[in-house]
Amino acid sequence: MITSPFWLPATLGAAAFQSWRTALQQRLRGSMSVNAAGLVRYLYGAPTAAVLLAILLLVEGRGVPLPEELGWFFVWALLGGITQILGTNLLILSFGYRNFVVGTAYSKTDAMQGSVLGLLFLGEALRPLAWAGVAVSLVGVLVLSLTGKSTGLGGLLRAIGQPAALCGLGAGLGFAATGMFTKLTAATLPADTDALRRALTTLVAMNLLQSVMQGAWMLWREPAQLRAVFTGWRVALPVGVLSAMGSACWFTGFVLAPLGLVRAVGQVEILLTMTLGRFYLRESFTAAEVGGAVTVVAGVLLVLLGA
Repeated sequence: MITSPFWLPATLGAAAFQSWRTALQQRLRGSMSVNAAGLVRYLYGAPTAAVLLAILLLVEGRGVPLPEELGWFFVWALLGGITQILGTNLLILSFGYRNFVVGTAYSKTDAMQGSVLGLLFLGEALRPLAWAGVAVSLVGVLVLSLTGKSTGLGGLLRAIGQPAALCGLGAGLGFAATGMFTKLTAATLPADTDALRRALTTLVAMNLLQSVMQGAWMLWREPAQLRAVFTGWRVALPVGVLSAMGSACWFTGFVLAPLGLVRAVGQVEILLTMTLGRFYLRESFTAAEVGGAVTVVAGVLLVLLGA
């Protein structure tokens, strides 16, 4: 159920921030491990999210909303934090097998996966035209995944079996699950709390939990890389800031609209990703990749018509 039209600009803003953040994060991968490149997203994102929440509370003259079910608030936030860590790490891994654009394209199956999770666990049923749009977008993703490979069912199965595809599909599932757990976390806050306060409160809690979890893991397994996260703060800080801005928009969209709709419209990120991949990371792409991206956009338009 859509509770406010603000979900659309929030989602478009999320896609813009996320594509920019992912491009910067891909460059970090050259000097940091997968875990380190992922940690900067939360470690530097947490204080950014806290500042955004503090500013909002000062402007509104209100306090931090307290969960009505504190135990469930932390359970859902913890699960959301874990699935986002897994999704982020798998996405970064996928970049190493193919390029930045294709790795992101695989992860965009989160729209279909999110629609299914929303239907099964949240009772969010989409309209037929919206489901059609999600399916068309998925076709576009498959076109991107098959670029440079044989076509047909056999070619599709071989492409999906590649490491980049498996990592990307896993990342999509992680991000779809994160959206679901975010909605469940925000739902434990008072119903009369505005969407942005609920989103930022959820984001601060989740980022703090993620920083502790992944930071503790790295202290145990990769202490040298943990030091690099702090010594390389000049390049890591922008990643965290953009991550917090993007997540604030994503979380606001999740609060205001069905998970499947938000994830489907968020697929416009692939266009921004292709632009950044071409002009920022100096990557090239083929006519087939462009065709796949156009198909994704066509699917998004159908989703909007069916919303």
